[in-house]
Amino acid sequence: MRAIVLLCLLEVALAKPDFTWGGNTDNGGGAGPNEGNVCVTDQATCGCCLMQQQIHRMKEFFNMSLSELEKELMKTKTVLNNVRASRSAFSVALSNDDTLKCIGPFRDDRIIMYKHVFINLGGGYNVNTGIFTVPRSGVYSLALTVYSDAGSPGNTLAACGSLMVNNKVVAGPSEKNMQDQEDSATIVVALHLKAGDKVAVNLPIGCFLCDNSSHYNTFTGFLLYSTD
Repeated sequence: MRAIVLLCLLEVALAKPDFTWGGNTDNGGGAGPNEGNVCVTDQATCGCCLMQQQIHRMKEFFNMSLSELEKELMKTKTVLNNVRASRSAFSVALSNDDTLKCIGPFRDDRIIMYKHVFINLGGGYNVNTGIFTVPRSGVYSLALTVYSDAGSPGNTLAACGSLMVNNKVVAGPSEKNMQDQEDSATIVVALHLKAGDKVAVNLPIGCFLCDNSSHYNTFTGFLLYSTD
């Protein structure tokens, strides 16, 4: 078998290219009765040429398939990079102290700075300012839980906070009474936010929050899907 293949390759290499796939080309001489089809005059050469033709077709097919696969791979990488770039999620708590500590009440409204970070994917939340800066326009889920302890029965309980977007109140969970020593309130909202929007939690006048390593006060947000 190896000898036959070698013989075919030698014949193709040494043979003059005086024919096309459809038959002999006119080189100025007269065409014989059997020269219209090279396979009639030389079956070995014909077989080698047909084999080369099939190999050529297979190469073209695989090259085309490889090119299409490379295009699809580039598209997939682009989509993946966009997904990675759009990831945004944060979840923070007021403190991580072993003992229960409270902030407030104050004589004016103040932005709450949550110091304990569970996750800050994308780096949108700033622990020094308490502000989450929206990195990408889209629909976000935001959740806020406030908790306070009056210290003893009969004292005034004022667990409250205001979810703010660009200094405007969106929602404000509140629990004010004199019946409970401790209590909490929670809100969850979905908002369409634009890149650069500022999201924070405001502590209203007269309210106070208490927290420790149990993390009673939390502020969480994450991107559901982008609208860029």
